[in-house]
Amino acid sequence: MIPFRYRKLGYVALNVTDLERSVRFYTDMVGLDLSELFGAGPAFLRCGADHHNVVLYPATAPGVKRIAFELESRAEMEHARKHLASLGLAVEDISVEERAALRQGDGLRYVEPNSGLTFEYYTRVLQMALPFRQSVTKIARLGHVVLSVERFDEMTDFLTTQLGFAVSDFVAGRFAFMRCQPNPLHHSFAIGRSAGGNHLNHVNFMVSDMDDIGIAMNRLQKHDVPIVFGPGRHKPSGSIFLYFLDPDGMTLEYSFGMEEFPEKGAREARMLEAHPLALDTWGSVPKPEFAKVGAIEAQEPT
Repeated sequence: MIPFRYRKLGYVALNVTDLERSVRFYTDMVGLDLSELFGAGPAFLRCGADHHNVVLYPATAPGVKRIAFELESRAEMEHARKHLASLGLAVEDISVEERAALRQGDGLRYVEPNSGLTFEYYTRVLQMALPFRQSVTKIARLGHVVLSVERFDEMTDFLTTQLGFAVSDFVAGRFAFMRCQPNPLHHSFAIGRSAGGNHLNHVNFMVSDMDDIGIAMNRLQKHDVPIVFGPGRHKPSGSIFLYFLDPDGMTLEYSFGMEEFPEKGAREARMLEAHPLALDTWGSVPKPEFAKVGAIEAQEPT
């Protein structure tokens, strides 16, 4: 029995050191649409009808500020609020002023205790009148966010027993691919074991066509954007992938294809061997810069 029902991964908020440079990169190179920019920031970008799927905040160091999940309804929001409070977590309602800036109708936040990452839940966000342009890449959606964490076992247990996530596939003690139930995608969130602090691993964008991967690879190479892994095919989700770096060195991914799970009768999670071919059945290996940059922003005392 899941404590509350998710609709999808809604957005990721990132800290960037040069907002103008990053907005240019995420629009011209990644292919997001700029929805809104408030003076010195934040900048709201989208890859669908929602007002934003990526929010960029100016900061002194790059990293992940928070991740936000859309819940199915306001009733589910109340279920979440009560459940989180029962766990002893400090639940913060988003202020009226910030909700106005986010173009969201409601929302709450709390800190996941094992990683220090701020999680946000909301149920309503402004729907844009004009369709997403798909300017340079036919992005279908924000796919997933992955963290590298030291308290891997504790966080996996907390997410699955308390927050309504289900493991789709895993490498024992090292990696867990999780879906936010009942969303069908193989993983909207994943964590890997880190020996060097908690940090962002990567942010994924799912694309509409396999050709998008090859076209993106040539575009990135032409503009000297570092490609740090792929192209290849992941064994866990079956997706074809390409990883590259943003101007701050944070890792982004394009992927095409992903297994989907029914709400009832889903298969058991597979236990995968810790082997390079599990990462890429085509045989490529990540470069040293892969998944290294992106501190988790510590929440300021309230």
